[in-house]
Amino acid sequence: SQMTPGCFSFSSPVVSTAITCFTRGLDLRKETEEVLCPANCPLWQFYVFGDGVYASLSSVCGAAIHRGVITNAGGPVKVQTLPGQENYPAVNANGIQSQVLTRWASSFSVTPTKNVALEAVGRSVSTARPSTGKRPKKPLDKKAGNKDCKADIAFLVDGSYNIGQRRFNLQKNFVGKVAVMLGIGTEGPHIGVVQASEHPKIEFYLKNFTSAKEVLFAIKELGFRGGNSNTGKALKHTAQKFFSLENGARKGIPKIIVVFLDGWPSDDIEEAGIVAREFGVNVFIVSVAKPTTEELGMVQDIAFVDKAVCRNNGFFSYNMPSWFGTTKYVKPLVQKLCSHEQMLCSKTCYNSVNIAFLVDGSSSVGDSNFRLVLEFISNVAKAFEISDIGSKIATVQFTYDQRTEFGFTDYTTKEKVLSAIRNIRYMSGGTATGDAISFTTRNVFGPVKDGPNKNFLVILTDGQSYDDVRGPAAAAQKAGITVFSVGVAWAPLDDLKDMASEPRDSHTFFTREFTGLEQMIPDIIRGICKDFLDSKQ
Repeated sequence: SQMTPGCFSFSSPVVSTAITCFTRGLDLRKETEEVLCPANCPLWQFYVFGDGVYASLSSVCGAAIHRGVITNAGGPVKVQTLPGQENYPAVNANGIQSQVLTRWASSFSVTPTKNVALEAVGRSVSTARPSTGKRPKKPLDKKAGNKDCKADIAFLVDGSYNIGQRRFNLQKNFVGKVAVMLGIGTEGPHIGVVQASEHPKIEFYLKNFTSAKEVLFAIKELGFRGGNSNTGKALKHTAQKFFSLENGARKGIPKIIVVFLDGWPSDDIEEAGIVAREFGVNVFIVSVAKPTTEELGMVQDIAFVDKAVCRNNGFFSYNMPSWFGTTKYVKPLVQKLCSHEQMLCSKTCYNSVNIAFLVDGSSSVGDSNFRLVLEFISNVAKAFEISDIGSKIATVQFTYDQRTEFGFTDYTTKEKVLSAIRNIRYMSGGTATGDAISFTTRNVFGPVKDGPNKNFLVILTDGQSYDDVRGPAAAAQKAGITVFSVGVAWAPLDDLKDMASEPRDSHTFFTREFTGLEQMIPDIIRGICKDFLDSKQ
């Protein structure tokens, strides 16, 4: 995250490098360095070890505030690299409680600097919020969280004897950093934690905390359980019990379990992976410290990672060489967890399709029948999970002319889509179905053609078209759109079959009366889901 460059010059030529609130001693490479801490660093997020000499994993700015070298308004600090230290004492200073640490390999100290020239140079140190030079008028809504990262996530932490108390604490530290960077909030990601050991224990659910501050505190409070690493048992338990609506899972939001594994699982994990997939859960495995040669003999199945993850396409597995120096792995993991279009295991036909309805508004339909057509569209649309990251609906009405009633991105909730369908006004006129198909392919499907959803077009007509339908329908299918044709009254069967996708019989529907549309609804929904599944094979 780059800072905005800007220069202030004072008498001395010393230059301060701007850093973020989260930069730690070990992120700085020089023996002595002058740095500039930003203002308003959120105190509760600091890891501060000791008083005076800090473990290199402490945040520099946190240490400086703790020490009283700078205030919350930030400012320049001189950082001096020092050798490691044993037994950092815990001290409470300036409202921050530092933590005890038995020993650390390298340390640093902070001292105030005299007048300096400040050069705000962005360092590429990951920060939870990119900082811009000027204060934003309206700060990011903390409560809402990161709206671009919609996910319900269970962190399945390893609490077995494999990992031991010390690495368990490093694991908690890592999970805490991931949780903060995700941007937890009411409209952003929600997280819970399950500990795997002899018997799994759900430590807290999605609904328990809605702010990063509370989650971080809850993670710090986790106690180490020990026992065998029955990860399979814990994974199965989490897939079945964790994501219920009463425990805070949200409809239409991808469900994710991130499994942390130190070494190897002591039970079968493949079956648990199958159960998770049946429940629509995306399983990620973060493996740390691969099993040693002696340990490999104890691993029931060496390919356990590939068998447990959602898909073994490389996206769902993540390896860290050890629990030390894990900060650089935080951001790439967060980016994976936030890319909802990659969450293949929560993709169902209900939340991953775009359906456009092409509705005949010709004068032969008449007002009351047109209402029945709109009712039919509503009932098909109702079956799908419509949201900004889910399924999308569009409607075009045609006579000789075409009118987009609403496109795929106009409404992102089911209520709004249904109300937009109710408000469609009947046009009345001729029937140029071919032109209407071309118009819809270009204008309605064009903007979403590279999106993750599968595209469907449902054409409703009650008569013969004045123009050719075969060419435009073939072009639509070539563009990746599956076409269902629904004919009423005088619609010729040849036209309907010419427009429909293969196999034509299962994509063509016909009824004499408009009242017969209602009976077709389940078959159309089932047809869309069957095509969706076939396309995924």
